[in-house]
Order: sequence, then structure tokens, then C-alpha cells
Amino acid sequence: MSTPMLEINDLAVSYGKIVAVKDVSLTINEGEIVTLLGSNGAGKSTTLRTISGLLHPKNGDIKFQGKSIVGVPGHEIVGLGICHSPEGRRIFQQMTVDENLSLGAFLRNDTAEIAADRDHVLGLFPRLQERINQKAGTMSGGEQQMLAVARALMGRPKLLLLDEPSMGLAPNLVEEVFQKIVAINKEGVTVLLVEQNANRALEIAHRGYVIKTGVVELSGSANELATNPEVEKLYLA
Repeated sequence: MSTPMLEINDLAVSYGKIVAVKDVSLTINEGEIVTLLGSNGAGKSTTLRTISGLLHPKNGDIKFQGKSIVGVPGHEIVGLGICHSPEGRRIFQQMTVDENLSLGAFLRNDTAEIAADRDHVLGLFPRLQERINQKAGTMSGGEQQMLAVARALMGRPKLLLLDEPSMGLAPNLVEEVFQKIVAINKEGVTVLLVEQNANRALEIAHRGYVIKTGVVELSGSANELATNPEVEKLYLA
């Protein structure tokens, strides 16, 4: 078997004395959409933040394409091909859409390819093209979420980390965001998705993990999890 794109073994992460992740192990293979399910505070966002180098684990290891990235600075992790669209969008509200997109490519110097990628993400998210010179903070929540994902794509990720992309969005925009995630994946980007909308996440994912109080409790194909009585009771009601 080929080496997984991402492999996490026995991960433990704390905020001071508060243990957020106790024991998380998971793998993501190239080309997959993998979703992390769990209630608020289960450790899902902490796992993503640790992968992207924003947090340092207390124990365990994270390997990307066969090499450990524990202790690697966040900007270097972006350079390796892991880009993170965080919970709450975290766009630069006083900057324009265009300026936010440019910041997504801050490590790159391939000017012609940056321009091509900019055109590509604007084709993927036409609303951003319409608002290209508008300050990001004046846009709707759905438009800001699209910008957060587009900005991450400007880093040309091999692995895209998406944290709650549908949070706070109207139902029609939720559907649009999920369609874009599928389209991004079909273009060859591997996706690790944290999402409260478990029903929709399992509809587009290949596999999933259920995290409870910092520990992986269940894993399996998306269909296996969607039909698991415990998952149905807790997350799909």
C-alpha cells in the first residue's frame, strides 16, 4: 500500500492544564474527503490547528507525505502543501477580496501561475469576481466563507483543511459551499473536513472519524458511519 498523505498517531494536545485532544490517530489518503465528526469541544478544531502548526502536540506524531511535521513552523507547513481555512473564516475584513486572495499566495513567487490560480478560484466562486475590489468585511457571511476557502486555495494545497465551512450560512449557501468542496476534491485536492452538519458532510465524504472528548471513538466509510445507530442518534437526528 502507498504511504498515506497524512498520518496522525497518538496525538495529544493541551491548552495549559486543559486537555483538548487525548488520543487521536487517523490517516488520510491522497484524493479523499475525510470528515471529522463530534460535538463542540470534542477536539476537532484543535486537531486541525495542530496539523497546520498553530498548536504543538504534547504527545504523538503527525506525518505528511511520510515525514514528520511536528515542530515545523506554520508558514513552512503551508509551503509543504497544507492550507487551512479556519473556523470563523478569519479573513482580513479591512482588505479587499483581491488583497485577501493575494495573501493566500504569500509564499509563492511564480507570478504567472499565481495569476492563473487567481482566475481559477474566481471562476470557482463567481461572486468573488463580482466583489473583487470590495472590502471583505462588508460582504455576506456566505461570501466571506467562499473567500476564506478561495484564499486557502491560492496556496495551491495538496491537503485542504476546512473547519466548519457551513457555520451560520443559509441553507442555499450551505448547499453551494458543499458543491464547491466536491468540485475542489475532483480537481485533485485532498480534503480534511470538520463540519457540524454531519448529514451533509457524510454525503460528500469518502470516510470519517468520530471524536468524543479528545479520543477517536469510531471510524469507517461515510456510509458505515451514516448508518451506525450511535452516530445517527448523536449527530444525524
